[in-house]
Amino acid sequence: MTHDFSIVSLLLNASWVVQAVVLLLLTVSVISWASIFRKVFALKRVQRLTDVFERDFWSGASLSELYLAATRNAHQGSPMERIFASGMREFQKLRERRITDADALLGGARRAMRASYQREVDALEVNLSFLGSVGSVSPYVGLFGTVWGIMHAFTGLAALTQVTLATVAPGIAEALVATAIGLFAAIPAVIFYNRFAHDIDRAANQLETFMEEFSNILNRSVGAAPTQGQSAH
Repeated sequence: MTHDFSIVSLLLNASWVVQAVVLLLLTVSVISWASIFRKVFALKRVQRLTDVFERDFWSGASLSELYLAATRNAHQGSPMERIFASGMREFQKLRERRITDADALLGGARRAMRASYQREVDALEVNLSFLGSVGSVSPYVGLFGTVWGIMHAFTGLAALTQVTLATVAPGIAEALVATAIGLFAAIPAVIFYNRFAHDIDRAANQLETFMEEFSNILNRSVGAAPTQGQSAH
């Protein structure tokens, strides 16, 4: 007697528990791939917008012009642009209150930028924990399906008087499909989780560097001419 060892046939003949495990893993895999594609495009967009703003910032444009552009572009701009707008907004508010103490001015601007920075990093990390969970849990879910399938196969063999490799192989193959699907879901999730974590760390370092450089510019502007006339240099 010959058996069809295609994956579809093995799944159709598997126990309902194995089928449920495989269906769960395939669903998780589809969701994780959707998250991966969204994150790839989102990070590319963030990097592109950040490069554009950084080029404009260091081109010699005045801080007031950059701030007006940043406020108009608050939702479509880059994280760096929103951080700049937060710091500049707080700095100007403190100056309007006739506060001249350098520590108070810079401290307020830094706190505003730090709060905005945390919000931006949190936004970049959306769905990252989901990919980490898929990468770490999926193999164990698949292993559970395999163990259950093997138990089910051996239970069925108990009624047979003669057991050969031909009678054992189909049940074992059906069970091992769950492990294969678990790895299929986990491996891409782990790969892209590590890649995204690296890209987000690099973006976060770039934002922190910008905050320090902008703080230095604000520090030089304290006690100098009004900020509206200051350039980014």
